[in-house]
Amino acid sequence: MSVFREKNILSLTTSMVVALIGLLNFMLLTRSLEKALFGEWVLFITISTFVDMLRFGLTSNALIRFASHEDPNIREKYLGASYKIGLYAVLFCAVVLWSTLSIVDIIDMNIDGGYRMFLSYYPLLAMFNLSWNNSVSYFQALQKFEKVLSIRLSTTLPFLLFLLINYSFLNAGLMTILYVYLASNMIPSLMIFFKRWDGLLHLKSADKQSTNEMLKFGKFSMGTLIGTNLLKSADTIIIGLSPVLGSVGIALYAIPLKLTDLLSIPLRSFSIAAYPRMSLLNQKNEMESFKKLFHTYSGAITLLFIPVSCLCFLFSNELITLLGGSSYSNEMPLLQNIFGIFIIYSVLLPIDRFTGVALDSINKPKFNFYKVMIMTGANIIGNIVAVFYFVSLEYVALVTVLFTLVGIFAGYYYLNKFVEVSIKRVLLEGFSFYKNFNSQIKKLAG
Repeated sequence: MSVFREKNILSLTTSMVVALIGLLNFMLLTRSLEKALFGEWVLFITISTFVDMLRFGLTSNALIRFASHEDPNIREKYLGASYKIGLYAVLFCAVVLWSTLSIVDIIDMNIDGGYRMFLSYYPLLAMFNLSWNNSVSYFQALQKFEKVLSIRLSTTLPFLLFLLINYSFLNAGLMTILYVYLASNMIPSLMIFFKRWDGLLHLKSADKQSTNEMLKFGKFSMGTLIGTNLLKSADTIIIGLSPVLGSVGIALYAIPLKLTDLLSIPLRSFSIAAYPRMSLLNQKNEMESFKKLFHTYSGAITLLFIPVSCLCFLFSNELITLLGGSSYSNEMPLLQNIFGIFIIYSVLLPIDRFTGVALDSINKPKFNFYKVMIMTGANIIGNIVAVFYFVSLEYVALVTVLFTLVGIFAGYYYLNKFVEVSIKRVLLEGFSFYKNFNSQIKKLAG
């Protein structure tokens, strides 16, 4: 049974379970809301996730890196510093967003319902999810992925249960769904507070040195996470600004985008597991082991994505119908085209992602920030042209492939300044990983 408690397996299990629940949520929402209202919900979630990246970008990767220390007193010091920074970020968001909402109401400005929902309710969401997010980063640093799994289940299962009951019996509207979503973030944070996992009770341990150290690391990490999230969310935000595409365009684009996110489950889980391990190897100056780990993770996920992506494309019609329901069947040629473009993106993504993880692990977040900013700039410019000149969702997806290629070249350029890596070794270590994995399975079976 020890194989099932191995860190990579636990991390993968967490990502798969959370993604499966997210998929079910998505399917229930597409069937419970009209396209325009569903588009508003997607816009609210997209912008909220983006600002979450801004907030937790200051602390998340920094906490994972610094709290991977063996001394528990040092770990608690950084946990308290992370919570303090997060609390200030929540207060800042509340002041800015509620002030903006007041100005919008005073001048009687007409804005999309998704934008208004964000201005009104995101500060509450930010306060409610602070504790559980902070504890997740801390347990990732300790590589206690069984606790990460339990926390993530406590935040996602209640909302799924409500959506199922709502679809079957209640038929409640968008605002009721929003209130339940807020509650599903608040209740787990209260539980974590009482378990003393969030860092609130360690605020006194957060000295000036630890806080400044996290902010110094976090300012680049925050920019990197913002840029990374913009690579995904800019599409939705810019589509939402289009008078032609609007909320309905967001709803249509969200279907193939969600399918692509599902293909990224192994990438997210392995990157979560790899980051603290690579950071520890760098701290111990074991750079040969560091390089082997980088090449193995990059190669294994890339080789996994190739056959899985091809299989998904063969069944794209069925997958889109399953995800969106019959109301999206008349948009099938468009949605299939977008998904086909995203398939290419998914195969390129692992190598791009792990160059960023490696740069953060060797304490060079500045260069990862530069890489992501280059990609983000290309993405935003490309999306503006695709939405407002070509008025095409397919062109928006095509921009995603182009900026990923840019990111791969930039990532390898910056990483090779400090650690020698190669695409050839990525593929060799990837094949070696599956060969060893197959041998372990045979031993277990025997």
